[in-house]
Amino acid sequence: MENMTKVPVHVSMIMDGNGRWAKERGKERVHGHFEGVESVRACVEAALETGVKYLSVFAFSEENWNRPEEEVLALMGLMVKAMAAEMKSLDRNGVRFIVLGNRSRLSRELNAEIDSCMEMTAGNEALTLIVFLSYSGKWDILQAAKKMALDLLEHPEKRNAVEKMGVEGFESYLVTAGIPDPDLIVRTSGESRISNYMLWQGAYSEFLFVDTLWPDFRKEEFRKALESYAKRDRRYGKVK
Repeated sequence: MENMTKVPVHVSMIMDGNGRWAKERGKERVHGHFEGVESVRACVEAALETGVKYLSVFAFSEENWNRPEEEVLALMGLMVKAMAAEMKSLDRNGVRFIVLGNRSRLSRELNAEIDSCMEMTAGNEALTLIVFLSYSGKWDILQAAKKMALDLLEHPEKRNAVEKMGVEGFESYLVTAGIPDPDLIVRTSGESRISNYMLWQGAYSEFLFVDTLWPDFRKEEFRKALESYAKRDRRYGKVK
C-alpha cells in the first residue's frame, strides 16, 4: 500500500448512503442496509490487515428514531441478525465488540444479544470494533454532565476537585471512556457534515468526505482513506 508511513490508531466511519444505493437499484431502503453489513465486514478485515487498533461505525443516531417505524424495526432486526451471524468470526479473529449509545431505547432482545456478544469477545485484543447505536454527540455530552452531577451529589468530598478538573476528568463520564479519540473520521456518500457524531471526541480528528455510497465502500476504499491520512500533518494547534 502506497504512502502508508503512519497508521491511525482509531478510524471511525459515518456510514451514509444505504438508502440512496438501494433507490438507485429500484429496491427498498432496507436492502441498502443489508448490503452495508458487507462493507462493515470488509472494513473490519482491512483494519486487521493494516494494523488499525480501533474501528468504530455510526450505525444509528438518536435522530434516526424519527424515521418511519417500518424502517426502524427492520434496522433493529438487522442488527440482531448481523451480530448473531458475525460474532463467531469476529471472536475467531481476535476482535473485541462494543456497542455504545443510549441503550435504554433498544429492545430487550437486542440488548440481550449485545450483552452476549460483548461478553464473548471481551478478552480479544487484535481490534476493537465499536458500534455507535442510538447515539448522538450532544446526548453523550449531556449524559456525561448528568453523571458527573449525580456523582458529586453522592460524593460531596469530590466537589472541591471540580475546580481542578481537566479534560481527562470530564472524559471519564463520556460513553467512550477508555477509548482513544478517533484519528480519522470518514463519511461516505458525498455529504460534508458530521451529523451530531462524536462532537467531543472528534475535536482534533482528521476528516475525510468521500462520494462513495456506504454499500460500495470496501477494502480498497478503506486503504485509500488510510493513505490520505498518512499524507496529513497533525499539529494539534502547534507549529512544526
